[in-house]
Amino acid sequence: MNYNQALEYIHGTRKFGSKLGLDNITELLRLLNNPQKELKIIHVAGTNGKGSTSSFLAGILKEGNYKVGLFTSPYLEKFTERIRINFKNIPENVLAQITQKVKEKVDEMIKNGFNHPTEFEIVTAIAFEYYKQSQVDYVILEVGLGGRYDSTNVIENPLVSVITPISMDHMNILGDTLGKIAWEKAGIIKNNSLVISQVQQKEAQDVIENVSNKMSSELILVPVNNSIFRKENEYGSSFDFTFNKHYFNNLEIKLVGRHQVYNALTALTAILTLRDKELVNLTDEDIRKGLKNAVWPGRLEVLARNPTFLIDGAHNIEGIKSLKRAIAELFEFDRLILGMGILADKEVDKMIRELSSIGDVLIITEPNIHRAMKPQEIAEKVSKYNKNFIVEEDIRNAVDKALEVADGKDLIVFAGSLYLIGDVRKYVIDKYS
Repeated sequence: MNYNQALEYIHGTRKFGSKLGLDNITELLRLLNNPQKELKIIHVAGTNGKGSTSSFLAGILKEGNYKVGLFTSPYLEKFTERIRINFKNIPENVLAQITQKVKEKVDEMIKNGFNHPTEFEIVTAIAFEYYKQSQVDYVILEVGLGGRYDSTNVIENPLVSVITPISMDHMNILGDTLGKIAWEKAGIIKNNSLVISQVQQKEAQDVIENVSNKMSSELILVPVNNSIFRKENEYGSSFDFTFNKHYFNNLEIKLVGRHQVYNALTALTAILTLRDKELVNLTDEDIRKGLKNAVWPGRLEVLARNPTFLIDGAHNIEGIKSLKRAIAELFEFDRLILGMGILADKEVDKMIRELSSIGDVLIITEPNIHRAMKPQEIAEKVSKYNKNFIVEEDIRNAVDKALEVADGKDLIVFAGSLYLIGDVRKYVIDKYS
């Protein structure tokens, strides 16, 4: 099996849908001799900020000379981004070799009467096997969807369970209230374990506290009030932070937006707690460098200047609000040229209302995924709030149109879906290289 055959096999399993539950992944990993049981894992769940928080965690550990696995989804430009060690993608030949091994175990499962694993279950198994073979020191494991029945939740004893901000998303699967969604996310909390959570909206906070108590787990809330903002602009932020007996002066991050500071504080709280418990060995300088060097493409990322071209993965209401706040507070521009593409299973009406209100010119396009809402449908909804829109179904044409419309002092922003901005990112970088 070569790399392209491996991708064909992996993506070919999409027809088996997305089934929440742990029976299949448990059996698949058993046939692989349970590679996950040999790994030290930091498990990360939440609605917004999972990827950024995971990147901060991995960056800090890497600065401590640890070998760090980072499992995230979705990818922006290349599938191998999902499975990394020290921020380097899994090599294509290694992915092919491990996929072949996993396929053989899947075939064995089918013969034994099990359901065919889903795409995400197969990718999760590939990641665990890769990290075991590579003998990583730690794995930062991002939940795919929800938590309780997500295939990553097959792990039994994480070093810490980290929960980032919870908001309304994937309601058709996780539930139609914040409490129901929080209950699914809190499903990663294990008995007698350690939990780090950002302070949540009350309905979600109550659920996390109740689950932690029921599981006899230690819950530490990220003390965001112990931070002092020093600088915040379109190039990043700096801040001070106090946690227990630890004081850090003038920490810096390159990721843009106040919400990214909160994500950094979440990672920092988790790392300092693990250090206090002697589960990691890191210096203050490791922490400082890890935060400063962390990158997470596609999140308030500036791709070009004059005009400024910004992409952001905001794909739900909370993400859109963070984007709007950053645009208003951190960027100077004459007009906002806003490109958007949205998936049909999101809170489309609310997202469109929020986005339509800020764009001087709206360019509506279509993310390259079957769940995308058709641009004409979006245009009908946009027309209620803003008449100045253009429909360009092809993403490259949409980018070209934005550049054609914009003047040097304008701001171009593309947002609404991670599946959109990955293609935008690649096209813009190629265009300017």
